[in-house]
Parts: sequence; structure tokens; C-alpha cells
Amino acid sequence: MLSVFDRLLDAYGPQGWWPGDSPFEVIVGAILTQQTTWTNVERALANLKTADVLSPEGLRRTPEDELAELVRPSGFYRTKARKLKAFARLLDDRFGGDLGAMLAAPMAELREALLATHGIGPETADSVLLYAAGRPRFVIDAYARRIFTRLGHSPDRDTYDAWQWFFESQLPSDADLFNEYHALIVEHGKRSCRAAPLCGECVLAEVCATGRQRIK
Repeated sequence: MLSVFDRLLDAYGPQGWWPGDSPFEVIVGAILTQQTTWTNVERALANLKTADVLSPEGLRRTPEDELAELVRPSGFYRTKARKLKAFARLLDDRFGGDLGAMLAAPMAELREALLATHGIGPETADSVLLYAAGRPRFVIDAYARRIFTRLGHSPDRDTYDAWQWFFESQLPSDADLFNEYHALIVEHGKRSCRAAPLCGECVLAEVCATGRQRIK
């Protein structure tokens, strides 16, 4: 597992994830990035900053329809506005509006609270835990599933929890490592291990079961 990480890091270098000027911006970005590209998220974040609502108080005071227009570039904008409002309610109701208290909560408690919030599933919850709270939770996404299935390494069950255990059981429990590894997986998925893989250009081809078959 670490040998794959080393190959990706050698090829692509540190990724500097997650983009964001504050933990709150990271959380908002994690919600907005669902089903869209980061470029679109950046446009939505820029709108929120320009309107001076990229803060817990900003989300509280902004009517949902106005918030939807601000995040329109991220797609599914009405749904995402509801999700942002739901997160603001979680912050107020469970943590007294104190983001620092939320991020300092025990990891299991915080994850449970996030998963109970409208619009936040396991991938988004773990992105908040890892990138905003600095907790050692490995984020599982479609890139991770695709790349490691093609490598010939996967858990017995194709579920989020099984994939997360698959990674976390084979790696040191280190938030910085999980951060960099997930970012590198995403970069590799975008560059080479696409839906139609570019195996001839792949930095993992030598250790990939699928790649060895395709480039014989």
C-alpha cells in the first residue's frame, strides 16, 4: 500500500490539499463539490466571498433562495443551498454555533453528527474530518475504488466501510498521510486511470494487474 503511495508521490509531488483559506471554507467546499468539478466550486466560493456570506453567520442570515443563486455555478444549486443551511443548523444546534468546538469533538461523535445531517454522506463527512478537522479518516471516492480494483487489490465487499477499512488497516493512522494519499489518488485518476485508462502513460503500470494486461 505504501509502495503505491511512494510511486504516486514521486510522479506528482505533494498536492497541497484541501484548497481553502479556513476550515469553514473547506467544509463548504466539501459540500459544494458533490457531483461537480472543483473549478465550478471555486466560482461558487468566489460568489459567497463577494457577498460576504462565507461564514457560519453568513449562512444563517442569507435566505435559502439567495444562497442558491450564489452557489449556482456548482450545479444542483437549490439542493446544495439546503445542504449548507442544514450544516449551519447542525453547527448551531449541536455545537452552539462554535466551529472550533465542532472540529474538536471526538471523531466518532462528529462523524455521527455529520452523517445525521441532510445532504452529508460518508465521503463528505470524512472529507470534513480529514481536511477541516485534521482527523485520520481515509476518504473513499470513485477514484480510489477504480484505481485499486484495477491494481488487483480490493476488499471482499464493495461498500464504503469495507473500502475504508481496507486502506486504514494497511496504513499508519496519520492524517497527513491520508490527506496526501487521497489527493494523489484523485490526481492519478484524472491523469491516467480514467474511465478509459491511459495505461501506456501510467506510473503504476508495472504494479497494476490491469495495466500489465493492456500493454503486453
